[in-house]
Amino acid sequence: MEKDENMATLAKTIATDLRKAGLTIEYDGSGNIGKRYRRQDEVGTPYCVTIDHNTIDEASPEYHTVTVRYRDSMKQERVSIIDLPQYIR
Repeated sequence: MEKDENMATLAKTIATDLRKAGLTIEYDGSGNIGKRYRRQDEVGTPYCVTIDHNTIDEASPEYHTVTVRYRDSMKQERVSIIDLPQYIR
């Protein structure tokens, strides 16, 4: 499987897990990241979770991290996938 395919698969898994945790999630895998951020900003999404090459390259799944971007401040922070549901709440 290509790295991009791995990222899409992982992103969909994370979206499913966050939904199971009771969060409202919209998966967007189209276009480049800047366009995705702009679309989500327009609809008022407070947090965007991004899976990138660093996420895939990390040593083991329990240590995988994603980037969380805050709409209002545009601040970005790396967060463990395991901690993501609690972090977003």
